[in-house]
Amino acid sequence: MKQQSLASQGVFEKYGRKSRRELFLEEMERVVPWSALESLVRPHYAKGGNGRQPVGLSIMLRTYFVQQWFNLSDPGVEEALYESAALRRFVGVDLGVAPAPDETTACRFRHLLEKHDLGGLMLEAVNVHLEARGIRIATGTIVDATIIHAPSSTKNQSGERDPEMHQTRKGNQWYFGLKAHIGVDSKEGVVHSVCTSAASVADKHMLPDLLHGEERKVWGDGGYQGQTEAIHEAAPHAQDMTCRRTKFKNYVDEEAKRKNTTKSKVRAKVEHVFRILKRVFGFDKVRYRGIAKNHHRLCANFALINLYLHRKRLAVLGA
Repeated sequence: MKQQSLASQGVFEKYGRKSRRELFLEEMERVVPWSALESLVRPHYAKGGNGRQPVGLSIMLRTYFVQQWFNLSDPGVEEALYESAALRRFVGVDLGVAPAPDETTACRFRHLLEKHDLGGLMLEAVNVHLEARGIRIATGTIVDATIIHAPSSTKNQSGERDPEMHQTRKGNQWYFGLKAHIGVDSKEGVVHSVCTSAASVADKHMLPDLLHGEERKVWGDGGYQGQTEAIHEAAPHAQDMTCRRTKFKNYVDEEAKRKNTTKSKVRAKVEHVFRILKRVFGFDKVRYRGIAKNHHRLCANFALINLYLHRKRLAVLGA
């Protein structure tokens, strides 16, 4: 057999460059408010006693975020930590001292966060962190919703589809899963509110829960038209800027069509958020059964999306 060099064994490497994954992790290392987020979890995290010592909170929180960024399951993140030296460096795992967190440990940590509803608190903490650096939630909100697919197969232990998920039709296509409803700041693109429902729930029903109450303008697509009264109840001073119907039986309302085009230029900011959620973080299909677990994951994802969207500004500000 050919003798391996020290470089092939990872002891010494003469050549190399940073991968996109390493560059991404370096960016997020600088912009995530680690101390604030760890302080949310610490009161609920296991304390070291006389028995087996728990894995460090910092390691587990970083492992959880790696799962969100790279769409990894509990077994998947354990395997990824053993495969990737870049992930181990980011998480803080030294295989010469201790093993990487196993899938059971990752699962228990996730259940801990879900039990105490820490996903929503993470979103609030991140938004406070952004506001302290001048990225504030202003007086305009864009509301929208997206469908997240769920497995429609009944080939599982229960022999049925997830009872909390439902199907809906969009155009001529049917979708089964849940719907993520969000409220996004119209100036900075910061997600400030999240609601989760079955896919069959109409967008307009979640509208009041997506407003913070201080809005002056509320933008939305045609699914929210006719909700002026509901908007005023949640935000008394808000102007209804949702898109209107333009096609009628005998004519097309060109004036409403022109206004819709102008409104859509503002409303487009919400699509950037969904693009990151589905295309960058890979959350286009649910991993867990039930609305509650997936709502928690969505809150954590949108907290990280807010940081990702403003990572360059935060890096300049020395976040």
